Amino acid sequence: MTIIDTGADGDLLDALLDPLRLRGVFASRWTVHAPWGVRGGQENCAVLHHVRTGVCTVTLPGSEPLVLRPGDLAIFPHGTPHELADRPGRATMPLDALVPGREAGTARVVRVDGPGPVTELLCGGLHYDGPAVTPLYRVLPDVLVLDREMLAGEPLLAGTLDRLADGMEQDAPGGRLVALRAFELVFVLALRVALHRSAGECPALESLRHPSIGRALLAVQTRFAEPWTLESLAREAGMSRSSFAATFRRLVGEAPARHLAARRMQEAARLLTETAVPLGGVAERVGYASAVGFHLAFRRHHGVTPGEYRRARATATHGARSEG
Repeated sequence: MTIIDTGADGDLLDALLDPLRLRGVFASRWTVHAPWGVRGGQENCAVLHHVRTGVCTVTLPGSEPLVLRPGDLAIFPHGTPHELADRPGRATMPLDALVPGREAGTARVVRVDGPGPVTELLCGGLHYDGPAVTPLYRVLPDVLVLDREMLAGEPLLAGTLDRLADGMEQDAPGGRLVALRAFELVFVLALRVALHRSAGECPALESLRHPSIGRALLAVQTRFAEPWTLESLAREAGMSRSSFAATFRRLVGEAPARHLAARRMQEAARLLTETAVPLGGVAERVGYASAVGFHLAFRRHHGVTPGEYRRARATATHGARSEG
């Protein structure tokens, strides 16, 4: 993924996004007349909705509806299930019934006729490699909303959205790559805006902006193989042990040791999938002095041993190539 330099916060934003390796986008342009409502399940990609005209409500399970107005952008980093409708409480139909498939690299135009006001939406599903998703990325909230005023102050982001909405011809030469890079740019810029302007509204974003917790998160993300302890991470953050532990848990939602272990296990899974590094070498690369300790930690986290994980991934990859 191409990352834009963001100055002092750049290192952490780079670490957040760089491992994702976006590999395709499904784009759709919607013109829907009230009454309308659609519900989507868990998606294995990041999802964005940009309202061009009209009004759209977004409802996540257990949350109050969000109202999106013209120019607003909603991003779901984890593809969290949600409903879209012209108003809260509207009866919905499954997304699969309107747009089946949704393969990366394709685009659709969706129309729903009706007697009521029209809403126009630009939607994108940004597919990334699941094993590359780090614990730092998982800290992001289920949904981020950037309103029209925020976008107005970001001409590159607003301009890219306008061009995407006006021209989705992925069949043109290079069209799929252009669409992927454009949606990728929207994704990166939107997260940067959210990080700078919405951090106070969300503990997860605040953790990335927090000068001390941010340093600790960056250390865990990029230097996970070092022999970190709660005390040494607190020193890295420039905080006392107790204050660091409490602040980290409040903002990140889990203890520092658990976050570090998850990062190590994510990197171990990547090495087992993408490289031929011996199991003992994997243990060392992710910060375990003992192969037995690594074996137990990996099994506890992933439910299988490192060797079983590698064999299963190799079999799945071979099967996918055979089908292709």
